Amino acid sequence: MFSLQRLLGKEDKFFGLLEASAEEARTSVQALVKLTKDLDQPLPTHEFSYPRKKDKEITREISEAVYTTFVTAIEREDIEDLSNALYKIPKTVEKFCERILLAPQHARGINFSKQTIILEQATDIVLELVKSLRGGMNLEKVKDLNDKLQFLEGEADKHMVVLYKDLYASNHEPVQVIVLKDLYELLEKIIDRCRDAGNVVSHVVLKHA
Repeated sequence: MFSLQRLLGKEDKFFGLLEASAEEARTSVQALVKLTKDLDQPLPTHEFSYPRKKDKEITREISEAVYTTFVTAIEREDIEDLSNALYKIPKTVEKFCERILLAPQHARGINFSKQTIILEQATDIVLELVKSLRGGMNLEKVKDLNDKLQFLEGEADKHMVVLYKDLYASNHEPVQVIVLKDLYELLEKIIDRCRDAGNVVSHVVLKHA
């Protein structure tokens, strides 16, 4: 059992900032899910761009705090690594949403639910991991949560094989194949970003277990 709060002394701002960042990551994925469910009524762009912009500000604030706050026993790099890993989730979400809105006619009627369900589960786990840092967590719990993230990533990889098979074997128009391949790979990248955030938390806990 280890307490990140103890290692960071009395400073509490990091917990709130990291938790806020994880919340924005989850919010961005929720906007993505809404968008993919109904391309005939696309969301206003701010619904998926705002979480990224807000998270960018949170990331900047964390970076500044790391250099102005006295931190003991835990490397400043670990805090920044987690902050950067979390920020990459809404950043990639925004990229996906921008791409799908460039050519919605090629994605209309496509079922993204398998990947978006995995994404929602992954961001829920990431948020749980980050929140648990505030009061301390035991290594077994961290391992269990991170194992769930690894499993979800594995399921996403398996589904990508199915999606590739459909793209290459079906009668999709060439442009649609290019568009869908790009979108599928961006969704997979978002899942990878969640895994990366989980790995950073696990690394910090292992270091101080």
